[in-house]
Amino acid sequence: MKDSIVIIPTYNEKENIEKMIRYVMNLDHDFHILVIDDGSPDGTGDIVETLSREFQDRVFIEHRSGKQGLGTAYIHGFRWALAHEYEFIYEMDADFSHNPDDLIRLRQKCVDGADLAIGSRYISGINVINWPLGRVLMSYGASMYVRLATRMQVMDATAGFKCYRRGVLEKIPLDKIKMKGYGFQIELKFTSWKYGFEVQEVPIIFTDRQEGTSKMSGGIFSEAFFGVIKMKFNSFFRNYK
Repeated sequence: MKDSIVIIPTYNEKENIEKMIRYVMNLDHDFHILVIDDGSPDGTGDIVETLSREFQDRVFIEHRSGKQGLGTAYIHGFRWALAHEYEFIYEMDADFSHNPDDLIRLRQKCVDGADLAIGSRYISGINVINWPLGRVLMSYGASMYVRLATRMQVMDATAGFKCYRRGVLEKIPLDKIKMKGYGFQIELKFTSWKYGFEVQEVPIIFTDRQEGTSKMSGGIFSEAFFGVIKMKFNSFFRNYK
């Protein structure tokens, strides 16, 4: 069994990806990285290919054709990580909005008993840097809405910085996860919780990207809003034993 694999989906992240990979490679733990690149026309995939030769057996890349959505990228990565026998499987952005130093804290939370450790912006106040007020209110409000709709007591329901123990992803039927954008993050947390896994939050400071272009859009939030209602309704007819 291998230890830790960090899954990073990319689309046009040439400004960030090399710096991120080198940072993670220099952490005080043997993290591996799997990049899922959706055919970035800016050459992101080529950069990772070069780094995979430099950091042989620690940096890997899977190429996909065209933008296929955040959720499908992570599911592709989860299946790859399970097939390659990793114990701790992470989600992380390429743009340094997630501090890679916190990977060690997320791993420790799982070592200490959590099945899913969430890097949470809201578990100890609102810890977001460089976001406009409207986006903070939208994100925080979305988490409040998820708590009310689902009764799942996770403060940061849309968080995308997470560590799973492999048993969680082995149990969840990944082909039944329907949402593809940020709603995917909600659906994975909700499904993990419904299966009875221990979900815990780790306080982090989230810093908006300094380089590259955000992938956020109104359609992503719309999918999440209506998807939560459908997800909750469908849960009444699923067996989570």
